Amino acid sequence: MSEYIHKSHNVTILLYHLVYPAKYRRAVFDDTVDKEIKNICLDIESRYQIKFLEEIGTDKDQVHFLVQSVPTYSVTKLVTMIKSLTAREVFSRCPSVKKQLWGGELWTDGYFASTVGKHGDEQMIANYVKN
Repeated sequence: MSEYIHKSHNVTILLYHLVYPAKYRRAVFDDTVDKEIKNICLDIESRYQIKFLEEIGTDKDQVHFLVQSVPTYSVTKLVTMIKSLTAREVFSRCPSVKKQLWGGELWTDGYFASTVGKHGDEQMIANYVKN
C-alpha cells in the first residue's frame, strides 16, 4: 500500500508502473527467477528511497513493477537503477539466465513507464482542475 513520503519541504506520493521486457524477448522468467527478482527488489528498497508495491508481476518474457519513489529520482534514473541492479543480481543468483541471454544483457534497451494516481484517474483529475 502506498503512503505519503514526508520530507523537510515536501510531501509526495509518486507511483509508476514500469514494464521491462527481457532481451530478445526470451522467456527467461520462471518461478525461480521470479522469486529472486522479488528478493532483489527488497534489497533495493532497503538501500534506496523507493518502494515496490503490490506484487511484482512476471510474464515469461517481461516484468511489471509498481514503484513508489521520491521526486529526486527522475523516471529515467529510476528505470536505469532498477534495470542495472536487478540484472547484475539475477545473473549472479541465476546463472542459467545468463546462458540463455548470450549477449550478457538481461533487459532490452526500451521500457514502458506510466504514472499511477492514488486519488483518481486522468479524467477525474482533469474535472477537478477545470472546476
